[in-house]
Amino acid sequence: MRPDWENYFIEIAKVVSSRATCMRRKYGAVIVKDNVIISTGYNGAPRGIENCIDLNKCIRKEQNIPSGERYELCEAVHAEQNAVINAPPERMKSATIYIAGFEEDGSFANGKPCKLCERMIRNSQITDVVYLKNDGNLEKIKIS
Repeated sequence: MRPDWENYFIEIAKVVSSRATCMRRKYGAVIVKDNVIISTGYNGAPRGIENCIDLNKCIRKEQNIPSGERYELCEAVHAEQNAVINAPPERMKSATIYIAGFEEDGSFANGKPCKLCERMIRNSQITDVVYLKNDGNLEKIKIS
């Protein structure tokens, strides 16, 4: 059966997440306008910095730091941030970002953007966020 647009782009975000270099969670993001992909991004170390999976070391994991805390200890750039950084600014106005993530064990991770990513999404003038929740269902939120 042919998927609707939301499921189609979430599936692409899942594939993008396979490039992530974080040991704890893998996220992918796809920015879309008028059903055309503008940009993609996955979470991982910035260009020129060694990735956690290559070093086989995660400071936050070693210190049992819960999700959403002490981001300053992490080298990774979030998937949403990478997608926004790599997109042409004029194309993001009124676009949608799709986010999918997976835990280390392969189960779904909650794709709702963190506060910093939400601010970047808002500032880029993206108006809609569609993310995969940890129960496998999609959630759509308006950024106003």
